[in-house]
Amino acid sequence: MPDRLHVHIPFSQWQKHFPLLKKHRLQPEIAFKWPDLDPTLQSAVKQAGRQLAAEGLAVTVHAPFMDLNPGALEPLVRDATMRRWTETLEVADMLGARLVVLHPGYDRWRYGGQSQPWINACLDFFPPLLEHAARIECLLVLENIFEENPDTLRAVLQTLDSPWLGHCFDVGHWRLFGKCSMEQWFSVLGPWIRHLHVHDNSGDRDAHLAIGEGDIDFHQLFKLVDTEQIPPSMTLEVHDCEALLRCVRSIGILRGF
Repeated sequence: MPDRLHVHIPFSQWQKHFPLLKKHRLQPEIAFKWPDLDPTLQSAVKQAGRQLAAEGLAVTVHAPFMDLNPGALEPLVRDATMRRWTETLEVADMLGARLVVLHPGYDRWRYGGQSQPWINACLDFFPPLLEHAARIECLLVLENIFEENPDTLRAVLQTLDSPWLGHCFDVGHWRLFGKCSMEQWFSVLGPWIRHLHVHDNSGDRDAHLAIGEGDIDFHQLFKLVDTEQIPPSMTLEVHDCEALLRCVRSIGILRGF
């Protein structure tokens, strides 16, 4: 298994899926939801960290995202987001993770197409979180969700200009919501792309299919990836075990693993 390839695993299903990871030498991206951040579960997080270390498996982390938004105009929402993401960095440190995926939360329909207030709120929000990330040497990456183009992400990344902040390109979300070509996306955000989320769909729903089971052009994706100076890590975000193993085989063929 290449060092930079990971697979999506919810923390709530960690003990169920760890034998599969161990058997196939799969490195996890552990997804946390808010109940998983309860302090009473810290011993389980530390145990997972010990299991990973014993197997020599690297780990990335996906932060909670439901109802959270670093650019929210409501300050109480930003406060809740800061609390949950700070807790996420704490568990990432327990696991020995060096990368955490965050959902940025911008949706042009929610903000009436007025992106600047959201961008300004993000610029105020991130500096203390980035200080925390620097202390534990953990990269934060902003994942595209509802973004139709890369402009809001570029504004945040370019203005903050932090070595601890990058972009996670989610090709499935781009297929669903993107209004520009993949080449255009990479031309704008390529300098910040540090991580990929890889899953397939046919543009009708966020199906999280294995590669080749939708209509995304993955040959094009990896051709673009190979032009980047810093090779990004990637996570296979396929939510079915059998489909995940099919996807592992497909990515091996595509990437020569």
